[in-house]
Amino acid sequence: MTSPPLMPVVAGTMKIPAIGLGTWQLQGAVLAAVVAAAAEAGYRHFDTAPRYGNEKAVGAALRATGLAREGYFVTTKVWHSDLHADALRRSAESSVERLGLGPVDLLLVHWPNPAVPLAETIAALCQAKRDGLARNVGVSNFSRSRLEAAIGLAGESLAANQCEYHPRLDQSGLIAVCRRHGVAFIGYAPLGSGSLLDDPLLGLIARAHGRTPAQVVLRWHYQQGTAAIARSANPTRVAQNIDIADFALGSDEMARISALARPDGRIFSPDWVENWE
Repeated sequence: MTSPPLMPVVAGTMKIPAIGLGTWQLQGAVLAAVVAAAAEAGYRHFDTAPRYGNEKAVGAALRATGLAREGYFVTTKVWHSDLHADALRRSAESSVERLGLGPVDLLLVHWPNPAVPLAETIAALCQAKRDGLARNVGVSNFSRSRLEAAIGLAGESLAANQCEYHPRLDQSGLIAVCRRHGVAFIGYAPLGSGSLLDDPLLGLIARAHGRTPAQVVLRWHYQQGTAAIARSANPTRVAQNIDIADFALGSDEMARISALARPDGRIFSPDWVENWE
């Protein structure tokens, strides 16, 4: 059963479906089944990366759905070790070839790399868009200052910043910067990598609405006007996660969920990140 449509997140001319399917750690028959279930449930946003080692399989699974290519949105990325101009170009070309879907809808710098001049990286990223490898370009895991620096260097509009975001991690400052510059904010690990699903508050709110804790958290993302990339290896849960259009959280519920944020809430912080501000 297809869920009612959700309003997309808009940045410039880009319209990004608000709930996307993350494919990190998904491979083989599991990946194929999850993509098929997602397409059937109404997902039109699919997220992958060279680092996931599954771009070819994601492309094949999407073709197998029978969806028209113009009817769905595909994001891929460039790993932090490939941010010099020539390497970024090779990465983007290889991703397009592996996916086999034509230009990607969104090409992101996966993580910043302080060892590579940001100006070189952003110039190469924008060139990839001009050369038809991507319809939109953006960044991922960029702090406020790094995002503003990238925007200042870009010859093309940066469409998005994809970052970790869930109720235990306050990203309000970064989201405000994105909105000021017309950049879409996309949250990954929106359920705290599953760690939030047993939270008593979320369970209480979920029972009040007859929903799952995951649906409550994803509705919290949606009502903020941010996109969320949710991942599950379970086709039933995948379908549940996008079924959030026909209920709403009250302002008090939104505030109580946001109040779950804590100083140690960040899950992903690799060694090569300089700071998070």
